[in-house]
Amino acid sequence: MDPNFEIFLLCVMLGSIVGVFAGLLGIGGGLLIVPAMVFLLHFFLQIDIEIGMTIAIATSLSTVIMTGLSSARSHYKLGNLDKRIITYCAFGIAIGATLGAQFASFISGVLLQRIFAVLVILIALQMVFGSRKASQHTIGKPGLGGIGATTGFICALMGIGGGALIVPALMWFQVNIRKAIGCAAFSGVIVAVFGTLNFVIMGWKNPDLPEWSLGYVYLPATLGIIATSMLTAPIGVKLGQKLDTAKLKKVFAAFLVLVSIRMIIGIE
Repeated sequence: MDPNFEIFLLCVMLGSIVGVFAGLLGIGGGLLIVPAMVFLLHFFLQIDIEIGMTIAIATSLSTVIMTGLSSARSHYKLGNLDKRIITYCAFGIAIGATLGAQFASFISGVLLQRIFAVLVILIALQMVFGSRKASQHTIGKPGLGGIGATTGFICALMGIGGGALIVPALMWFQVNIRKAIGCAAFSGVIVAVFGTLNFVIMGWKNPDLPEWSLGYVYLPATLGIIATSMLTAPIGVKLGQKLDTAKLKKVFAAFLVLVSIRMIIGIE
């Protein structure tokens, strides 16, 4: 069987899981997609980590576009989108995502994987131990722009949607958790659009990329993940209205730490 088709089939299964978590926790799925893609590219196509990590990040961002739209649409119907927050975050996100994608394409794959693993561990720890106390101040336009720029840079660098960063930041400034998750889903789309565009341009006509690639975006994986994640994201949103997301975050955080440690140990 064609290895590209095998990866596509596995990503169809991966996408169903990614969609649920995207809707449930507003994370966009990149925290799962990037490690999975690094493994699949190496196992099936023997792609070295130096370029494999960049492909994984670019591909992850490309899937966040459609997954995030599906999730954001569901949150919009539930009234969980705050137009003020989205409007002022968008400009900063666009700038940050562009710079993050540029930075990711110029550093070594090994260093990029280490940065990714360490940041994921920090995000996981924040999910479990982060303060739930809100600030006594509401956030203004400059603050929202700053959150957007910082989030955009880190998310494009890691290939994630940004929910793990935006949600706690907005909650700190007295934003309701469900609105924070809804805004994170929409913000992830903006990160993904600008980040993906930059990765496509920077990888254009690169002879070292596998077939069926659009720049650094590996299309079989993108299409496979999108095929099911768009269907399961609304399920995640509905579950988020009923389940104890605090407990789920702890379990998910523990899983992320284990995956990150494995990524660090696996670097030769």
